Amino acid sequence: MKNKILLTVLIIFLIFCFVIFLKSLNTSSIYVPAKSEKRELPEFIAKELFLNKEINSNEIFKDSDFYILNIWASWCAPCREEHPQLMELSSNSSVKIIGLNYKDNPKKAKKFLKELGNPFSTTIIDKTGIIAIEFGGYGIPETFIINKNKKIIKTFIGNLTEDALKEINSIIK
Repeated sequence: MKNKILLTVLIIFLIFCFVIFLKSLNTSSIYVPAKSEKRELPEFIAKELFLNKEINSNEIFKDSDFYILNIWASWCAPCREEHPQLMELSSNSSVKIIGLNYKDNPKKAKKFLKELGNPFSTTIIDKTGIIAIEFGGYGIPETFIINKNKKIIKTFIGNLTEDALKEINSIIK
């Protein structure tokens, strides 16, 4: 009798564990923050990667109808995957591409751009990650489309794909 009760409790416990495990498999644990489009561009001062001088966001975001800000790092594998799309976008004269080098070694960042090509008109250093956070970024790569009124109009989380490239081109036409 005692063994039957113990066996029943064990079976109920295993079924309970299985149900919890099954529910956890179907629930995403990826955090995606709520982002409202048409957010104001944060103001910041950062060091430029190649010129090694401080630059203000107001100096960067002027003279263009659209800007693409791409958060990237040399140690980021998806950043390497999306680089051809950024190179393709850089040939469009109606958009200015800004690189935000995230928590990276400047020497490695320069080597990365020398090796793969530099699509950025300006590359700024974000050693602490604070600028990326101010933009609402929570990982890399992440890409923001900004209009001439300094409003973020679209955010792409993760590496840019061919579909994202088509969407960007349709926005900046």
